[in-house]
Amino acid sequence: MRLALPALLIGAVATAALQIARYAAEPAPAKVDAVIVLGAAVWQNQPSPVFEERIKHGIQLIRNQAADYLILTGGIGIADAHAESAVAHQYALAAGVPAQRMLTEAVSTVTAENLAQACALMKQHGLDNALIVSDPLHMKRAMTLARDIGITAYAAPTPTSRYRSWHTKAESLAYETFFYLSHLVIRLTPAAPRCAG
Repeated sequence: MRLALPALLIGAVATAALQIARYAAEPAPAKVDAVIVLGAAVWQNQPSPVFEERIKHGIQLIRNQAADYLILTGGIGIADAHAESAVAHQYALAAGVPAQRMLTEAVSTVTAENLAQACALMKQHGLDNALIVSDPLHMKRAMTLARDIGITAYAAPTPTSRYRSWHTKAESLAYETFFYLSHLVIRLTPAAPRCAG
């Protein structure tokens, strides 16, 4: 019995990590209402390399007519002067995305809040479905959160990633596994994330 619980925990962690690493997106419709770019760190008034990859992918999807609106998420992080979404908005504007095709929220600080606030924007603007843009290893958790919050969502992982070395990939996978399993527990409680709208 003493070994049973640790073995079960190890098995659960290993299974979750494998699901995250091997996550395959379901086919998305040819066009959806919105592209949601999940927030990430900014460096002063510039997106971090990880965030830049997400923004660039969101911009490309808009250029390819995959959606009508680009939803940019993320508030002001610790020691930052600018909201992540504001930095992303300026980046996309400079890349030629019309301001009227962008929606932003600037209060969220974690993935669940990104998606809850994006859900509220979708409701306000009558948008029914969305592509979720983030890093490949983030997609399993992001998609689970989106669906739990109530967004009809399809995965659109970045084709490139700043997590390239075995070390950075391992760190990212460990991080995602912990927070994915944490969400599976939280979703059963009153603290589960809800659409902010």
